[in-house]
Amino acid sequence: MSTIDASLPSRLTPDFPNPPASESPSTQHLITTLSLQPHPEGGFFIETDRDQLRVPNPFPDHAPDDTTRCASTSIFYLLTPGSPKGSFHRNKGRTIHTLHRGRGRYVIIHADEGEGGKKRVETFVVGQDVGAGERLQWVVEGGKFKASYLLAGGDGEGLLISETVVPGFEFSDHDFMTREKLEELVEGEQAEELGWLLLHRN
Repeated sequence: MSTIDASLPSRLTPDFPNPPASESPSTQHLITTLSLQPHPEGGFFIETDRDQLRVPNPFPDHAPDDTTRCASTSIFYLLTPGSPKGSFHRNKGRTIHTLHRGRGRYVIIHADEGEGGKKRVETFVVGQDVGAGERLQWVVEGGKFKASYLLAGGDGEGLLISETVVPGFEFSDHDFMTREKLEELVEGEQAEELGWLLLHRN
């Protein structure tokens, strides 16, 4: 059986089920000012730092000619009403997230924990209301699938965060969740509930 964190609401459904065709002028101004580009998982991003220090590739299944990584990389990442979700994916490296503005919900499937069986699902809100348990900073260790989506009640211009990946991000260390993988990791009812967070699902 998969287990669910106590903070999991009764249903995980989008706050923006019908994204607008275009962003508001203020959101578009933010995208332009930060030089953000569409991200393959949803939302917008720009890489802001790639450490020139090279370190040994710590991942045991790397290719023979893929022996080093940058020590770290950082990006801005933005979810908007027009692109309000980041689809389930995982990185081999750990990712440190820092909130700048807005509110969102993260869903983590701990695919790397335990042998066999269904996996633990965790969810939490990121936002400014720390007294209510919202997070300003959070870490997702490598090997865990994560998804995120924009919540209503922020400043109206989206959820803006920074992400720092250690060791530095490479697309070869990244993969998207498939429907088959989701059904393997969680119970059937949960898989149906979370399916909208897969890539290319609305």
